[in-house]
Amino acid sequence: MLSQKPQTANTTAGHQLPQVTEPRNPGMALDMNWVRSLQANTSAIERRAASLPARRSVKKQHQAAWLLRAVTCIDLTTLSGDDTEDRVARLCAKARQPVAQSLLDALGMGPITTGAVCVYHDMIPAAVRALEGSGIPVAAVSTGFPAGLSPFHLRIAEIEESVKAGAAEIDIVISRRHVLSGNWQALYDEMRAFRAACGDAHVKAILATGELGSLRNVARASVICMMAGADFIKTSTGKESVNATLPVSLVMIRAIRDYYVRTGYRVGYKPAGGISKAKDAITYLALIKEELGDRWLQPDLFRFGASSLLNDIERQLEHHVTGAYSASYRHPTS
Repeated sequence: MLSQKPQTANTTAGHQLPQVTEPRNPGMALDMNWVRSLQANTSAIERRAASLPARRSVKKQHQAAWLLRAVTCIDLTTLSGDDTEDRVARLCAKARQPVAQSLLDALGMGPITTGAVCVYHDMIPAAVRALEGSGIPVAAVSTGFPAGLSPFHLRIAEIEESVKAGAAEIDIVISRRHVLSGNWQALYDEMRAFRAACGDAHVKAILATGELGSLRNVARASVICMMAGADFIKTSTGKESVNATLPVSLVMIRAIRDYYVRTGYRVGYKPAGGISKAKDAITYLALIKEELGDRWLQPDLFRFGASSLLNDIERQLEHHVTGAYSASYRHPTS
């Protein structure tokens, strides 16, 4: 089975921080020669992405191992207008014990947790209280999520308030107009300001790839956000009409690989939106393994932005152990 490393956490000002095993990406000066050189062969990318699900099929105990790894990389998320503190508390309880103990015992596994819990700003204190002592970081969406069109000074203030409230990770949204108009300097400056406002909290840059117009724009936005100091790049808010896809993921993952080769800094990747089936989680993990290697199969460098994914994974694990599928309502996440 895939090895499971116990999660630990650092603390600052009493807040849980993500497990740190890599030097944090400090960013670099904007290199427009690099940016302009980035192209995307859409037909080749789509062929490569389409071939992956059929070529990478795992069964039985190997499938169970990959699914357990997927659980540890989930940002368990609730981003609804009717969120309450009680709902967040239930979500955090699920993050602490994402898989039934009976299943873990049958699989010979020790305790595991999800990678993080992701909420709106107002729910941060409730999540921090519910996760106290668990080592699970709280992530907050910020900067006028999901559109990112609020006044700039308010977006900066929102980041600062979320960090002050206890968020250890901040999922920011970029201004899509900078990408669509080719204003790369503005995108770089914006991302640098967001990174500075985050302080010690790690920053995930949401590109909203379904609204960027082309895979070339996705590649260029990915590299610029990393140049500006992003700790993760993330596909989507989950609110767009098109969210995470394998072609977009391939482009972003290869940008991460290129950045690592050039700078020596590893940046994380987070596909979000539309990933709700266990088999899809395995496909994404296989893509990461093939393109980036085993080091990126850890929660400090890879996350799923998901809510219903955990439900299906637990059902698949129960089928592996018992030979029968349970009803989905037996595995609520909130």
